[in-house]
Amino acid sequence: MLPWLDRDTPFPPLETALQAPNGLLAAGADLQPWRLLDAYRQGIFPWYNPDEPVLWWSPDPRMVLFPDELRVTRSLDKTLRNKPYRIRIDTAFRRVMQSCAEPREPDGGSWIGPDIVDAYERLQRLGYAHSIETWIDGELCGGLYGVAIGKMFYGESMFARRTDASKIAFVHLVRQLQRWGFGMIDCQMRTDHLASLGGRTIPRAQFAAKLKLLIAQPDVATPWVFDSGAGNARQTMTGDNREQAE
Repeated sequence: MLPWLDRDTPFPPLETALQAPNGLLAAGADLQPWRLLDAYRQGIFPWYNPDEPVLWWSPDPRMVLFPDELRVTRSLDKTLRNKPYRIRIDTAFRRVMQSCAEPREPDGGSWIGPDIVDAYERLQRLGYAHSIETWIDGELCGGLYGVAIGKMFYGESMFARRTDASKIAFVHLVRQLQRWGFGMIDCQMRTDHLASLGGRTIPRAQFAAKLKLLIAQPDVATPWVFDSGAGNARQTMTGDNREQAE
């Protein structure tokens, strides 16, 4: 029987998660910052439809990307070197989340409801959640958002309105995380898109063991500032440039 969490109920052990659906661990509780951070520190994430109670997951195996295993195709590398874009950090966090929430199909829906957006925006204000944004001709064209604890990054979702716009943001993020000493990026579930960039699955036990070491390391100081000129971006901007991005 699936455990039900009240406000102060701790998460059950990861190994008690269901095999079908893969990784469903518990239901209930809320999305207060302390609860979300406690979940991420244990390798647990929320994923549910807007009309459902909060569902908590820890799949086995787990899709991850190790920064030094990033794979960049020849065509993507050419785009990174030649396309006139700007990478900005945390200048349009809510807009990135809302863009990620847009249905991929005309009659489709999204699990990123208003309560999810509000919850992660609270984490962003606390310095734990970040948006990496690709801007072209003054337009937000792609990006991603996720959570950082210690030297661990948890990717949540990405979007693109122009070809490779999300990949551009992702590559810049991964290269910067590598320079900062991050050891692993959580991709949650396997997708061909992430596999093409170097992601792979590992057993949940291995994921949890490595996670424990990485979250114990010092956080990167906020606001995040990427290395100047990193990755051949035409200009790298941070949250201090918010008025130019909105």
